[in-house]
Amino acid sequence: MKGEVLLVVNVASRCGLTPQYAGLERLQGKYADRGFSVVGFPCNQFGGQEPGTSEEIATFCSATYGVSFPMCEKVDVNGAGRHPVYEALTGHADADGQAGDVQWNFEKFLVSGDGEVLARFRPATEPEAEVVTSAIESALDRRQA
Repeated sequence: MKGEVLLVVNVASRCGLTPQYAGLERLQGKYADRGFSVVGFPCNQFGGQEPGTSEEIATFCSATYGVSFPMCEKVDVNGAGRHPVYEALTGHADADGQAGDVQWNFEKFLVSGDGEVLARFRPATEPEAEVVTSAIESALDRRQA
C-alpha cells in the first residue's frame, strides 16, 4: 500500500451506516487501478456495533457487500488504547475545522501516497459523495503528475 492513496475508514457490521460498505467497495473498484485503496479498520467502540472476530467480520463483509478491500484487525480509534494510525489521523481537522476523536463508525480519512492526511469526512458523508470523490481524484491526479 505504500505509495497508494488510501481512504482509511473505521467500520462496523451492526451500525445504521453499515450499508456504506457498498459505496466503499464501489470506490475500490473505480479507483484501484489508479493506485487507490480503501482500508477498513473494524472498531467496537461505538455502541458495541462490531462484536465479531476478524474472521466473522471478513465473512460478513465479503458475503453481504462483496468487500475486496483490505480489512485490518479490530482496533480502538479513540482513548488510551488508540491505534497508532488513528493517533496520526485524528490530529487532522475536517472541513469545519474540527480535529480530535473519531465521532462514530464510518469516519473517513483520505491519505496521500506519502502519508499526508489530505481530508477528513465525518460518518454521515456517503463514500460516493461529490466531496469525497473529488478529493480522491485530486489526490490521484497529484500522485500521477
